[in-house]
Amino acid sequence: MSEEIGAATEQLTPFEQIGGEPAVHALVERFYDLMDLEPGYAALRATHGSTLADARQKLFWFLCGWLGGPDHYVERFGHPRLRMRHMPFSIGVLERDQWLACMDQAMGETDVPAPLRERLRGSFFQTADWMRNRGV
Repeated sequence: MSEEIGAATEQLTPFEQIGGEPAVHALVERFYDLMDLEPGYAALRATHGSTLADARQKLFWFLCGWLGGPDHYVERFGHPRLRMRHMPFSIGVLERDQWLACMDQAMGETDVPAPLRERLRGSFFQTADWMRNRGV
């Protein structure tokens, strides 16, 4: 029976596994709240300017589609072109690692299921590492 449940879970998109838009919204909100609150994410927070409202909305729209749900971001802005859109920001190893740690903490605090969290951790690392535009 547990193999059947595991097989059914494998067929769901990450968007469905995480719990749809309400869960993605909660994840994004916690991510940016942590960025604002935790001193360990100060370098990351400094790259975002004085307000996080626009970043919160765009990450929510982006993650919905990236996880296999509605393509809110693409509908509004076209292809994400993540690296190009992030080139104005100085992103090195420190910012990458803080982004990953902050997202991992947010996933843990919003109860992203462990197998999905592990899978996303790897995908987030690949994307975040690709976004670096300086060596350190």
